[in-house]
Amino acid sequence: MKLRVQEILSFCVVLPGILSGVVIVIGLPLVRAYARRMENAPPELPSEMSSRLMRMEQAIDSIAVEVERISEGQRFTTKLLAERSGAPVGGDVSPPVR
Repeated sequence: MKLRVQEILSFCVVLPGILSGVVIVIGLPLVRAYARRMENAPPELPSEMSSRLMRMEQAIDSIAVEVERISEGQRFTTKLLAERSGAPVGGDVSPPVR
């Protein structure tokens, strides 16, 4: 009877050790490969967010064109005013002394 109890106890100790070893040996490389795959994969954006980003990009581009147009108009106006007053264009732009 004692022999049977010892066999059962040794089985209860050895089996979890073997199973743990198998899980570590097989599972660890699988988890590492999955983690590497997740790191290298580009993040997926929802289609709604993608279309929203596209609209924002178009809006920003149109704003940039309008700002450039306004700045060209301002340069032209500055040039006309400078020619009228006889002041040199692009002269000293230091702040007035108070």
